[in-house]
Amino acid sequence: MERLVAKSLEKRDTKKLVAIQKIQSVALKAVHDFFEQQHFLQLMPIILSPMTDPLGPDPGSSVVKTGEIEYLGQKLQLTQSMILHKQIAIGQGLEKIYIMSPNVRLESAKRKSSGKHAFEFTQIDFEIKGGTMFNVFKLVEDLLKTIMERVRVQADEELMLLNRVLPKWSYPFKRLTTHQLEEKYGKDWETLASLDTDTPFWAICHDREFYDKKDWKRAGDHFLNYDLIYPEGFGEALSGAEREYEYDRLMQRISEDKLDPLKYRSYLDLAKKGLLSPSAGGGLGVERMVRYLTGSKHIGDVQVFRRIPGEPVTY
Repeated sequence: MERLVAKSLEKRDTKKLVAIQKIQSVALKAVHDFFEQQHFLQLMPIILSPMTDPLGPDPGSSVVKTGEIEYLGQKLQLTQSMILHKQIAIGQGLEKIYIMSPNVRLESAKRKSSGKHAFEFTQIDFEIKGGTMFNVFKLVEDLLKTIMERVRVQADEELMLLNRVLPKWSYPFKRLTTHQLEEKYGKDWETLASLDTDTPFWAICHDREFYDKKDWKRAGDHFLNYDLIYPEGFGEALSGAEREYEYDRLMQRISEDKLDPLKYRSYLDLAKKGLLSPSAGGGLGVERMVRYLTGSKHIGDVQVFRRIPGEPVTY
């Protein structure tokens, strides 16, 4: 094991690794400053809970299992996403929140070569009481503009070392439905569409998890949710949605997805009592953001301690 660790360390370009971590530090300081200026409160993350985001049913998911431990006779799950907990927090009277949330998603080894998947990573998670998808679009675009400008100024030497020139984006970003994207690029549209643009874009209307709000005013399956896609082939940056919060609709969606409502009993009890509120939010992946900012080929290259599906964990 000692030889394996030593060999993996020797392979890394330490100057580039330091430059990447400097860029990450500058970007994260910009994130905290931005949310403070927007009057968001920072919550501490949840690591273990009786429930977590199911991440499905989703044909695009490759999670092979949910991490679980037993503690004092109770089974607790490792956080895959804090979406349910953000809703609960908003229901307790908090208006605007953000969390630097560690996530564990035990992805299939097939994701090793994707360049964008890690099984342990951090999300900049946020939620807005009474928010809409359009509030989120403006917030995230302003956030990314702040990050890009801060990195250009405060990490210019590091960008030069990495031979990375950050482009000037035009705002607001385009908004395309998944129906439009599939028609143009096929079912696996994300990479092709990402390669076909030099500016991020919003992909809206995904058929996915029960907590993503359905557009109940329209016939058929339409959803008030969204992904942000980086350009240059870097793919998904953020995923989010307006939230379902009414008990009957949550139960309908859970039934449609053939999920066990008992797994979400405490969450559903709050909804039944009217203690969840309308909200919208999202999660912006830190490592994916840093990968884009630094122009890194693989997300593992921005992690000091690599956590990549299919790779052994050496330290």
